[in-house]
Amino acid sequence: MPETRLRADAAALMPELRDLRRILHRRPETGFALPRTRAVVVAALDGLGLQITTGPDDFTSIVAVLHGSLPGPSVLLRADMDALRIDECTRLPFASEVPGAMHACGHDLHTAALVGAARLLSARRDEIRGSVVFMFEPGEEAGGGARRMIDDGVLTAGGTRVTAAYGIHVLPGVSGVFSTRRGALMAGANTLTVRVIGRGGHGSRPHQAVDPVPAAAEIVLALHAFATRRFSPFDPVTLSVTKMRASDVVNVIPDEASLGVTIRTLSTRSVDVLADELPVLVEGIAAAHGCRGEAEFRSVYPVTVNDPTAATYALTVLGDLFGPARVEELEHPAMASEDFSYVLNEVPGAFIFLGATPEGTDPATAEMNHSPRAIFDDGVLGEQSAALAALALSHLGASADRD
Repeated sequence: MPETRLRADAAALMPELRDLRRILHRRPETGFALPRTRAVVVAALDGLGLQITTGPDDFTSIVAVLHGSLPGPSVLLRADMDALRIDECTRLPFASEVPGAMHACGHDLHTAALVGAARLLSARRDEIRGSVVFMFEPGEEAGGGARRMIDDGVLTAGGTRVTAAYGIHVLPGVSGVFSTRRGALMAGANTLTVRVIGRGGHGSRPHQAVDPVPAAAEIVLALHAFATRRFSPFDPVTLSVTKMRASDVVNVIPDEASLGVTIRTLSTRSVDVLADELPVLVEGIAAAHGCRGEAEFRSVYPVTVNDPTAATYALTVLGDLFGPARVEELEHPAMASEDFSYVLNEVPGAFIFLGATPEGTDPATAEMNHSPRAIFDDGVLGEQSAALAALALSHLGASADRD
């Protein structure tokens, strides 16, 4: 397939995009306040003729708008900017220099690629019928960054409400292969916090205490059985007890024990069942042990649902740009979660995965996102930028090629 002009222009941006990604990777920031990251990104967007709005210091969002030369609809392209609270173990030459912070989920690539898309689209302003909204989001990992940006008006930043939204997320896989699916793409995220309150005492005299630990242990087993027995395998629920806390002293029976649970769902029906029934389960088991049980269920992210038409459209656009061997329609959704789901709840669009396993590493055994040893191939940045730009250009009726 002959290389399009868009891909050639994106390839020419590769050195600066790689440098930008590595600057971001070396100095990661977590949560909602990313002042260094914001400064680097705003500087990288300078000179492109964009209308840029930034959030306050405690929520350092960036919204950049490109108005085309002709009137038309608006389309949104998104990148998340925050890192994870993880100590990096990769030994890369540009590894994190910030203790307890690492770009272990590829947000540094997402941000650099969206800057690249802004450069490609700004150079094609005369062809664009409408506007492109570039959404640079803090706090995706912290929970709720997208929700706050929606509340702050990102969907109407171009002057009219966006009519489509797209995002691309790197993950282990054959480098340069794009994949997505129609309908549910990623699970909703929910949490359950459990407290089992008993009466503490000496570890040698359990008969004089009301030990909450056996009750908590039974609750762990019951929760896992609940997830596998209460739901259809065609509407699965993934539940993992990831935190347990009781006494800090080996010979002390504690007054209480606590559990932290992450739960992934693919339907609102599952969320309703979990919210109604898990507290009853916890309270009943705790009571059987003479304890008091408390359970708080919280829905964190909704299911990430691609608009079927937009997902098919994205696969077609990317297949035309890169060739059919570079796109894949996924059979099943992933059970990880993503707060771009909030955007797709409001606007038709699609979220797309991009394989980014470095050469010489087997994608099947590569460290997954959120691992302290996760490594992503920044050689995908040019094509990631081109893909985002092509989706916007096609949606706005412009050509991806420029003579």
